[in-house]
Order: sequence, then structure tokens, then C-alpha cells
Amino acid sequence: MIAIEARQLTKQYGHQLALNALNLAISPGQVYCLLGQNGAGKTTTINLLLGFASPSSGEARIMNEPAGSPGARVAYIPEVVQLYPQLSGLENLDFFSRLAGHRHPASQLAALLQKAGLQAEAHTQRVAGYSKGMRQKVGIAIALASQASVILMDEPTSGLDPKATAEFTQLVKQLAAEGLTVLMATHDIFNAVQVGHRIGIMKSGRLVHELDTAAITADALQQLYLETV
Repeated sequence: MIAIEARQLTKQYGHQLALNALNLAISPGQVYCLLGQNGAGKTTTINLLLGFASPSSGEARIMNEPAGSPGARVAYIPEVVQLYPQLSGLENLDFFSRLAGHRHPASQLAALLQKAGLQAEAHTQRVAGYSKGMRQKVGIAIALASQASVILMDEPTSGLDPKATAEFTQLVKQLAAEGLTVLMATHDIFNAVQVGHRIGIMKSGRLVHELDTAAITADALQQLYLETV
């Protein structure tokens, strides 16, 4: 089975071709990093895979289900995870889990936060005092609580300090080893090589390069990226 699939996926806004015949196939348990400048088509790709927008032509599928359909078990973690600041991490997780139709006992919610890397003492603290990295961990716990098979991320390491970035990388690797599929749009070339199994480089709505991270160094990827964009 292919976890994330795009077939000739195209999106046009008026005269602007935001995505041009994208073909993409990501297997379960893979981490795929999508690189490209702003306006290259990364966010449009994510919106189409989430079903937030309809393609002009082509199709997108998640776990062999049409993108945006109830059967597509996909979660989205934006660059800044929006949570209720007056609630704790545990309360936010409980609220968003119930909103998605899942009820979990407090012990299971705490276990999910722990799995996402949020320290136990922070579970009951108000989110208003959380760092971006802590918010992100709650977002990942929400995805896990919703039993998502696929997580789409937008600039997940933007604004994170080196320690938080390292923790994020280790967590994503662990989730992928357990079979979760991750597609992330990012500008972080070094982290893409560290965390990804495969990398795609986009330009002007087209996927112009695809490569395995095992076959390239961060320096070589940076050079290819600069030559491409």
C-alpha cells in the first residue's frame, strides 16, 4: 500500500499554476521532506493532501482513500500549533481528541503526551507558558490520539533551538519506525538529511528532484538546492 499518493496533481488559481502535475508516492513508515522556496508549491501540496482545497486536475490519496475523505486517517501539524492557552496540555489533548470522536482515559492521554516527548510536570501546566517545541509535542500527541496513519507538517523545526530540533528529529524517527508516515515541508536542509528517508525539491509548482537521504550529504544537498532554486 502507498501511504501518500499524488497522481498528476495540479492546482491552478486563476492564471497562476500553483502545482503542476505532481506525481508522488510515499510508503508507510517513510519520512519525506519537501524542500523549496516560498511559493514553490509545498503548502499547496499539503492543502490538497488534507482536502482543504480541490485539485484542478489529477488526484491525491491517503492510505488509498481520497484526500479529505473520512477514511483518510491524516493529521496536520502547522508551523505554529494553535492550542487553548488557558487550558493545560492534558486538557487540550482531551478536548481535541473528543472533537475527533475519540475518548481516552486520563492515563492514556498522559502516556501519549509522554510518548510525544512532553515532560510529565508540563502536562498540567497552562499552554500559555509553553514554548513552540512544547506546543508541537502536544500537536503530535493529538495526532496520535486521533489514530492518524499519516502526519503532514509545515516547517516543524522553524524557530526551534538546537536541543528542541534534536528532540523533534528523534521523535519523528521513532514514530516512523513504528509505521507512521510523515510528509514535512521545510527549509531546514540539515534536518531534512537527518530525519528524512527521501527528499523532494520543488520549484515553480513542479517536483524537480527526488533523492534518498542515504545517498547525499547535507553539503551536497545544499549545493543541489541552491543550483535548483
